Amino acid sequence: MSDTLPALRATLTELVAVDTTSTRTNAPLVALARGKLEAAGFQTEEVRYRDEAGVEKVNLVAVKGGAPGERAALALVGHTDCVPYDAAWTDALRLTERDGRLYGRGACDTKGFIACALHAVANLSHPLHAPLMVLLTADEEVGCEGAKQLVALGKGRARHAIVGEPTRLVPVRAHKGYCLAEVEVLGREGHSAYPDEGASAILRAGRFLHRLEVLARTVLREDQDADFEPPFTTVNVGRISGGKAANVIAGACRFIVEWRPLPHQPQERVLELLESIRQELVRDEPAYEARIRLLRAESAVDTRADAEVVRLMAELSGHAPITVSFGTEAPQLTELGAQAVVFGPGDIRVAHQTGEFVPVEDLVRCESYLTRAIAHFCGGTGARSQP
Repeated sequence: MSDTLPALRATLTELVAVDTTSTRTNAPLVALARGKLEAAGFQTEEVRYRDEAGVEKVNLVAVKGGAPGERAALALVGHTDCVPYDAAWTDALRLTERDGRLYGRGACDTKGFIACALHAVANLSHPLHAPLMVLLTADEEVGCEGAKQLVALGKGRARHAIVGEPTRLVPVRAHKGYCLAEVEVLGREGHSAYPDEGASAILRAGRFLHRLEVLARTVLREDQDADFEPPFTTVNVGRISGGKAANVIAGACRFIVEWRPLPHQPQERVLELLESIRQELVRDEPAYEARIRLLRAESAVDTRADAEVVRLMAELSGHAPITVSFGTEAPQLTELGAQAVVFGPGDIRVAHQTGEFVPVEDLVRCESYLTRAIAHFCGGTGARSQP
């Protein structure tokens, strides 16, 4: 199919073989990538931190061309971590090929993109007239923690960014945010034979959830953006727990509320609705008690359709830009000053699954598009730089 395929397959084989499940350190993979980038003439910097479990994580910032401290003209961004894999998938860390597909954990999300980026920057056939950056991050799958570390330090600044995710080589210019909150509803324990002697936290939680469902189907659907599907902020309750035994009135019940806000809507909108529900329930029942705790708040991103990097990737791929509902590291790159587009080989619908794969054809095309994007922004016609 292409002279580049053997090298791409070899690099992806190396990347997949390193277990970068988010609970583990990603340092071995970063060391592997760092060696390749330094051999290609990049100056590299490792940004290390420890996650909540004390595991060391590493972000890699690699730059070629330009003056020290100069903002990169283009950043190629890939997250190194992966979701866990089922022990029954014995080939999860061994790249295998069948019917034009390369299988392995991370092959799609996002080691396929990283392989393309490493190969594209290592085989430049033109001089760089503006700085090029490769940014490899940790802990994207558990809250974009690595990218947030870079934002806090002001590292990874670029004018344009291609954020690797499996988009079927369709440029994604915008996506919703991602937020989580825990609601703890309290009751009063007692013997279930005497319900009036206690207060069931589970039944109280049920009243809370009923009101949340009504607001999600009414108030939140009043504010819409036709560029998204669904075109409104969505709400989900995916986890709930409470009570000690079948014959004990539950003293506590906890549930997790997830919402994905539209780019123009404040992240706090659903949090405000949760608080309004709590206040209404207290007015109805003065002894009602609930606590609301924000767990996570990831920004949305909304890059203009006419932004240069969006237009370029649309032109190269032949696909008009779209929006999606899943989250990426594009908001963090935007915070660092870039116009960001999300783009990469593979399909998000097969990511996170046993048997995750990336099509060989996607891999070859992605490497070609990245090579041409580098030429546009960093060398030859269209290259320009700005501090």
